[in-house]
Amino acid sequence: MEILEIKLVESIILLVIITFSKLIINYFISKTVSKSLLNKTRGKLVRKIVNFILSVFLIVFILIIWGVDQSELLLFMTSVLTVIGVALFAQWSLLSNLTAGVILFFNHSVKLDDTITIMDKDYEIEGRITDIGYFFITLKTKEGDQITLPSNVFLQKTIKKKIG
Repeated sequence: MEILEIKLVESIILLVIITFSKLIINYFISKTVSKSLLNKTRGKLVRKIVNFILSVFLIVFILIIWGVDQSELLLFMTSVLTVIGVALFAQWSLLSNLTAGVILFFNHSVKLDDTITIMDKDYEIEGRITDIGYFFITLKTKEGDQITLPSNVFLQKTIKKKIG
C-alpha cells in the first residue's frame, strides 16, 4: 500500500471513530435530558459543545496524519488558545457559569419543580426551582417572588432539598 492510501485509510477510520463517538455521547445526553426533566434546549447546547470539541480533535488528528509538523501545530494551537484566553479573560464569570451549568446538568441531584433551601451564613433562600439554565437557576419563593442565581454561585452553596 502506498503512503497516500495509508493516510486515506487512517483518516477514514478516524472519521468513523469520531462519528461513532458523537452518536454515543449524543445518545447519553438525550437520555439524561429525558430522564431528569431538563429543558431540551440545555441538551442541544451540551450537544453543540461536545460536537465542537470532537470536531476540533478530528481536525487536529487529521492534520497530524497528513504530515503537518506537530511542533508547528502545537505552536499554532497555543497561539490561538492564548488569544482566546486573553479575549475572554474579562468574561471569566460567564465561563465559570457555563462550566457550572454543565456540571449541574450532569451531576446535581436537583430537578425542575424541586423545593430547595439554599443555606447561606447571612440568610437562607427557600423556593421551588422553575428553571435550570446554563447561566442561571431560577427559584420561585412561597411569597411569589422570583429569584435568579448564577449557576456558579448555586454550585458553591449548600443546598437542602425537601423530599416528599
